[in-house]
Amino acid sequence: MFVLKNVRYKNILYIDHLVIPKGRITCITGESGSGKTTLLKLLNNLISSDSGEIFYMGKNMREIDPVQLRREVVLLPQTPVIFPGTIKDNLLIGRRFSERPPVGDDELSVLLEKTRLSKDLASSAAELSGGEKQRLALCRVLLMEPDALLLDEPTSALDNDTADLVMGLVANYARDKRKTIVMVTHSKELARIYGEKLVTINGGRIVHVEEVAE
Repeated sequence: MFVLKNVRYKNILYIDHLVIPKGRITCITGESGSGKTTLLKLLNNLISSDSGEIFYMGKNMREIDPVQLRREVVLLPQTPVIFPGTIKDNLLIGRRFSERPPVGDDELSVLLEKTRLSKDLASSAAELSGGEKQRLALCRVLLMEPDALLLDEPTSALDNDTADLVMGLVANYARDKRKTIVMVTHSKELARIYGEKLVTINGGRIVHVEEVAE
């Protein structure tokens, strides 16, 4: 799905060659400041490389309309954006951006329950805790049904049990809908459990790539 060749970004990232496969879960690990989040931002053209080429579905990313790209490749940052309004407002705003029809309240409530976010759809999103906001934002991007989902530490504000539940939901989503997941995580354990391809970055360079046997 993504191919990176001789990509350089400032003094942060130096990637000679990397392939991120379609329809699989790729986990990126490494020390803080190693360039993991920068890599995610490059993959949906939130930032542009100083040199080198990034290909998405065989096409040079510089030739793709950024808005259209971000409808297909959605980034969920570690500190998610929560929009003014209700929980329902926040869930449906992603559907509007991705130009998909709205979904009913029952489907929204079921998705919230799957992430242990048992809240009324009419509740204010601003009143949620950090972990609840993280789960709300995850539900929002899952509802967008992008071809590729870029997750930056999606379980950082969650306890271990909830993190495992959320990752199980993400993994099932990827398998059932044959979607691509690229996830940055500090947890090597989560990467081992859910990752199908493991990429380790250190000092802005890829130091290890491993395909996990099914």
